Amino acid sequence: MSVKLDQFAVISDEKSLTSQKHSLFVLSEQQSAPIFNELLQNKLKRSNADYQSLSKTPITLDLPNGGMATFVMLLQKLSIFQQHTLLRKALKPLLDESPETLAICVFGDDAIREAHACAAYYVATVNASQLPNHKGAKSKLDIKDKPLKEINIFGYKAEHDYAYVNARVAANTLCRGLTILPPNALTPIIYREKVKQLAEQYGWTWEEFDMPTLQKMGAGAFYAVGQGSEPLDAAIVHLTYTPTVAKKHIALVGKGICFDTGGHNLKPAKYMQGMHEDMNGSAVALSILQAVTEMQLEVKIDCWLAIAQNHIGPLAYKQNDVVTALNGMTIEIVHTDAEGRMVLADTLTLASRTDKNGNVPDVILDFATLTGSMHTALSDRMSGVIANRPDLACKAVGAGAAAGERIVAFPYDEDFDSDLESDIADIKQCTLEGGADHIHAARFLGKFIENDVAWLHTDLSSYNRKGGLGAVATDTNGFGVGFGLALIKNLIT
Repeated sequence: MSVKLDQFAVISDEKSLTSQKHSLFVLSEQQSAPIFNELLQNKLKRSNADYQSLSKTPITLDLPNGGMATFVMLLQKLSIFQQHTLLRKALKPLLDESPETLAICVFGDDAIREAHACAAYYVATVNASQLPNHKGAKSKLDIKDKPLKEINIFGYKAEHDYAYVNARVAANTLCRGLTILPPNALTPIIYREKVKQLAEQYGWTWEEFDMPTLQKMGAGAFYAVGQGSEPLDAAIVHLTYTPTVAKKHIALVGKGICFDTGGHNLKPAKYMQGMHEDMNGSAVALSILQAVTEMQLEVKIDCWLAIAQNHIGPLAYKQNDVVTALNGMTIEIVHTDAEGRMVLADTLTLASRTDKNGNVPDVILDFATLTGSMHTALSDRMSGVIANRPDLACKAVGAGAAAGERIVAFPYDEDFDSDLESDIADIKQCTLEGGADHIHAARFLGKFIENDVAWLHTDLSSYNRKGGLGAVATDTNGFGVGFGLALIKNLIT
């Protein structure tokens, strides 16, 4: 699945705004909108509001020409997340009418107008992207058809063609589109075929480690989870993007559990609902790879997707089983619903090993909807990261702020290892005592990284938030794509 936004025409000129039917006015502290000012002032007065209130609550007006205009003010003190949130709210009534053309008018000094134009363009296009939809007589599965055909930008003439924004939007749309597919439409075998098609489209090298191969290799942690499914269609998929010039070598790893029943520790219905989205981490990794390729960034990317399902059955793994991972460590199974760290363990080992050319990645970035405790710690408003290098965690927080996706760093202290000590194996998979399971999971995963590679783990507690989050209005919001791209650009600068 791939989305391209090149059908959006970006026009920067001085033609009359009065002919526009759907308009967004992005105001600044220094400059208000001279056009429609009387209508705006009347609406503010009627609402017992003032001009500054537009920095908290956008206002929508019906225009004399039968059109609609929304006014919002973006203060310089606001974070990117706050600006994106305001723009999303301002654009909603406009996009709800499925316009073919949208006008964006920006005010302020040169730097402010540039920033606001790019931000408004991003929020508009990401929310105009069409996602798979099975509702109605005709399934709308072709995500290439979009009602919005043209965006006219007034007040700022870009020296670029918004290619970076378009690539990020396409990646976010791919991530969301894959994640929301129902589980019968994205089984591991179907997912693997979609990935192969993308590899052919983008020229990535592609290889798969299927279940028989993984069993022969000794990848017992991954195999333990996949063995409960019929057919045995789980696999680790490896994709590589190699540019002409590469400043860094980065590995992306994503958890791709296409449906998570919890296994023998079966989830109750309330918590099994939505578990087709437990593959979101792999969708984030895959989408970042797509964006890096479209942007032609100077970084070699190895992308590793751990694709499986966590089913219950006579062959499914059980509590108290002891399995041997690819790196030779034995694992005592404590809870079958902690399957994510099992499939990631062997995948991280593969990602961190020396390749055929004798190279290892400079950095590994993994993405996973991994623990409920991260959701408890942060809610669904932001996501947490844990790194084996403090400076990498700091860069991640900064990248999240720049992308408008809020990131919080958690510790990676070794004294948490005592909770994972096993009497019968090298390590426990998890504990039943509760506590900081998000840190326990990271300490567990860190044991499977070879060659002391710098590593950042992202626990995607905010991948789904009712009503949207930041720039994105859909519940499943593609969190992590913008943050991951910003971090990679930071790492190769």
